[in-house]
Amino acid sequence: QVQLVESGGGSVQAGGSLRLSCAASGNTYSIEYMGWFRQAPGKQREGVASLSRRYGSTLFADSVKGRFTSSSDNAKNTLVLQMNSLKPEDTAMYFCAAKGRGSWSLRVDEYTYWGQGTQVTVSS
Repeated sequence: QVQLVESGGGSVQAGGSLRLSCAASGNTYSIEYMGWFRQAPGKQREGVASLSRRYGSTLFADSVKGRFTSSSDNAKNTLVLQMNSLKPEDTAMYFCAAKGRGSWSLRVDEYTYWGQGTQVTVSS
């Protein structure tokens, strides 16, 4: 089992920045890919970023490309999502997720482990 805990959410004005963190514990050796997802009220959960712990490279959704970056510290089992130039449409609950073998993916159904989420609110 893997446990994921997100932190760093909050409220910010449009154009501002926030930094989310995800701490993983448990059988972290089984994790090969980690992802960030978000869900706005009344909408389906959508993928934001998918990162390979082995290669360090990240797949981003088109909606956040160029504004968000992601990195991982495998020794500390943490994942970070740096969000810049935030827009009101970025407002959502943000979730950290993890999976084993496979490939980079923004599909919700491919991830096995999920955190509880952290709220991000961007005001105009």
